[in-house]
Amino acid sequence: MNILIVDDHPLTVEGYHFSISKHPFFQNNTLFSKAYDCESAFHLINKSLERQLPFDLAVIDFGLPAYEKMNLKDGAALAHYIMESLPNCKIAIITAHTEVIIIYDIIKNTRPHALVVKNDITPDNLPLLLIDILNGIAFQSETVKKCNQEIWKKELMLDDNNRLILLHLSKGNKLNDLHLLIPLAPATLKKRINKMKEAFNVSDTNCLIQEAFKQGFV
Repeated sequence: MNILIVDDHPLTVEGYHFSISKHPFFQNNTLFSKAYDCESAFHLINKSLERQLPFDLAVIDFGLPAYEKMNLKDGAALAHYIMESLPNCKIAIITAHTEVIIIYDIIKNTRPHALVVKNDITPDNLPLLLIDILNGIAFQSETVKKCNQEIWKKELMLDDNNRLILLHLSKGNKLNDLHLLIPLAPATLKKRINKMKEAFNVSDTNCLIQEAFKQGFV
């Protein structure tokens, strides 16, 4: 197995290397390559192609120094380059950012096999999540999942009909009567309510209404 680790902090790279290499899954016939910015990673990727030893796995920090010449501005851009050059390579992006908008951008525009916030990483769970993605199981760390839930919630509540549903229910209108007030089929209305319950992590409609109002969505 051929693994690329990219982070602009050499100690972090060594920590990832140690954590991964000590796991039995990675102890046989595993080669590690290390880079500290987009430029050095770019050259390693091209060398791997020239030698016909493509990377099977890439662990990439999001906040990498750019390689302006090749328009590689950060780890996400480097991930895109790997996806184009090495379509079979599994990619884990690690980020120190916890801002919802940045997490949203990585999920939507890059779609790595794993997205992990640095504070969620331990020496024990890093090799396990990498094994998951090598086996075709997508991974998001707990902080990423929370950000993703906030994103989904906000996207749902940008929909005028969803806000109308909650507004009418809060005024005492029955679910079965909503189709008379909103131009949607009863089955569609129920699906929308169920999705909102899931996004707000509640089990009943009253709690959904309370949370939506409390959080300022309605």
